[in-house]
Amino acid sequence: MIRQGSGLAVLSLTLGVAGSMGCPSAYERTYNRETQRLETQQKEETEQERAAHAEAQKYAAVAYFDVGSAELRPASQRELDWFVKQMEPYPKAVIEVNGFADSTGGEATNQALSKERADTVANYLESKGIESSRIVTQAFSTQFPAASNESTQGRRNNRRVEVTVR
Repeated sequence: MIRQGSGLAVLSLTLGVAGSMGCPSAYERTYNRETQRLETQQKEETEQERAAHAEAQKYAAVAYFDVGSAELRPASQRELDWFVKQMEPYPKAVIEVNGFADSTGGEATNQALSKERADTVANYLESKGIESSRIVTQAFSTQFPAASNESTQGRRNNRRVEVTVR
């Protein structure tokens, strides 16, 4: 539509109508391309994170303890050091630290001891550079034994902390 009047008004009206009818501006084309690029990049990063998480989940460690103790043995420290080294490429992995006890003491004692063991391992991992925000601890006492508590070897296997990637 052409109207009489200032050429500037007609030009403005024409640009306004053209823009609203789907003629994308250079800004809109650039914005859409950039949005599409960012969405693709985010999707690729998400897929890479999933693959990295699946890889990190392959690693686990077990720390064993003496009767009634939450002190880390040297062999357990070496095991945890190995685990920390394996986690270096996975800075976003959430690490689960689950403490257990054998049936030597009462339930309250075993619950407290399994929590203390899990906390000991979590503190050790943190001292080796794993952020505390990535560590989740749980205490299971005598639940979920690794072996029967009927034998000395079985009880030894149950005095443990399992470290896995969530």
